[in-house]
Amino acid sequence: MNKAKTLKRRLGNPKPFLSVAWDTNDIPDPVCINPNLKWRDINWKKVEKFVFKLQKLIYRASSRGEIRKMRKYQRLLTKSYYARLLAVRRVTQDNQGKKTAGIDGIKNLPSMQRFNLVSLLNSRYLKASPTRRVWIPKPGKDEKRPLGIPTMYDRALQALVKLGMEPEWEAHFEPNSYGFRPGRSTYDAIEAIHISINHKPKYVLDADISKCFDRINHDALLGKIGQSPYRRLIKQWLKSGVFDNKQFSNTVGGTPQSGVISPLLANIALHGMEKCLNQLAESLPGRKRDNKTALSLIRYADDFVILHKDIKVVLQAKAVIQEWLNQVGLELKPEKTKIVHTLEEYEGNKPGFDFLGFTIRQFKVKSTEQGFKTLIKPSSKSIKTHYRKLADMCDKLKTSTTKALIAKLNPVIRGWANYFSTVVSKEIFSKMNMLLLKRLWGWASRRHPKKSAEWVKDKYFPRCKETRNWVLNDGEYILNLHSDVPIIRHIKVKGVKSPYDGDWTYWSSRIGKHPGVRKEVTMLLKRQKNKCAFCGLTFSPSDLMEVDHIKPRSKGGDNTYKNKQLLHRHCHDTKTAFQ
Repeated sequence: MNKAKTLKRRLGNPKPFLSVAWDTNDIPDPVCINPNLKWRDINWKKVEKFVFKLQKLIYRASSRGEIRKMRKYQRLLTKSYYARLLAVRRVTQDNQGKKTAGIDGIKNLPSMQRFNLVSLLNSRYLKASPTRRVWIPKPGKDEKRPLGIPTMYDRALQALVKLGMEPEWEAHFEPNSYGFRPGRSTYDAIEAIHISINHKPKYVLDADISKCFDRINHDALLGKIGQSPYRRLIKQWLKSGVFDNKQFSNTVGGTPQSGVISPLLANIALHGMEKCLNQLAESLPGRKRDNKTALSLIRYADDFVILHKDIKVVLQAKAVIQEWLNQVGLELKPEKTKIVHTLEEYEGNKPGFDFLGFTIRQFKVKSTEQGFKTLIKPSSKSIKTHYRKLADMCDKLKTSTTKALIAKLNPVIRGWANYFSTVVSKEIFSKMNMLLLKRLWGWASRRHPKKSAEWVKDKYFPRCKETRNWVLNDGEYILNLHSDVPIIRHIKVKGVKSPYDGDWTYWSSRIGKHPGVRKEVTMLLKRQKNKCAFCGLTFSPSDLMEVDHIKPRSKGGDNTYKNKQLLHRHCHDTKTAFQ
């Protein structure tokens, strides 16, 4: 704990900090003292371009097997002043959990302390501090998930290491790995499953790894990392221990959940599963190429499925994968691992399976050439959880205004509908609209027990825009409907493509078409040609974007598209600070 107090003191004392001559074209070094420089005055466009250039060089060297050159670029990036600035910005501004403190008690940093942290990252690295254990409930369960919250210094250092380490591994990660990777999402995993079963029904090993983040073998993980410049730091983070209710305990396995670098380390630990199955496919009778195509593994983080038309091959794959997982200290979770068939009942299990909130199933249809049809829909569990959340909001806000209720419901409705907007969801969206309408009618009627139904309808559900009826609104604010979200098929990411390959034409075109992007954002992206209106940089797949009012509404600005622009989250913070 003394280490945490020392770190807090070093960050908290406003001392003269080192900065850089921003008008030079040379590689930046902290060579001059500029006490007047403010965080918002930094040329972030130049910072991001410099860092991405080095990341692209790391990616190319790694993909070509040029290890010495790759290590050289990684050391250059880690020592770079620009990279340290970007790492600090990501953990203090961009991070969603930036207000959660570790054992140092630091939740966020003002401008001066951010510069102190940047300078601290350039000094001799401090020994990793223990993480703070926080328990959060699992959705729909009585169990709790343990999170390990690092100190602010460790977060920034992990972000810096990730800047240099992620491009190296993105060049080697397997094509059907989709979790916690830039430019990839759950939609790509679902589309990969659809492509695998669309022409032929298959048996499916629907598997889940038991306590993946908590049980990864440290020696196996460090063995995969090899002689990386970051090996010593990663080993420290893995062995740093945790504080839970002021009680210290050592960590003998796993990676700390909630750490900046933890998802990347988990992907490294699980890297090689697809290669292991390819070796099994090569040993099967028949053409090797056809066997590799027929046997598929699609993985999203610690959830994965294995698909093949022959049940014997699926059983072999299960044994091979279990043996491979044992090498990294992991095992399959028996209660969540089962074998099913996409079309027919198998050993008492109903056809189809649930994956990432979707239900994938095939139905026999004689009218088609194939004799079956593939349907992917929201799972019944997802539907029930979503409706329960909407109902609870209506109950908690039974005395609130219509505007307040709409403000709470709209983001939840949009988010859920956007997530399932790439599959067969039209009927389910209509059903959710009907269930929500019944709930809202009860909410409105309860407020005026002595009024007639016609009066309640005119007050809370007046016809709006001459086209919509029975929609909750107060004349200005209108409730979003699930069916307002269009159903658009997602296009899966190409093979081993990565944002670090520098193909901005490909990646910028995908951002606006991402299912999770609202129509408002898509229109602004098109108008701004996929560039931030503040810094002028092209949005990358991992960037956090926010809609900003050009003229603030507090100063008389309206809520039309003409008065809106799309900014990076950090650019939005900077613009707001100037106003």
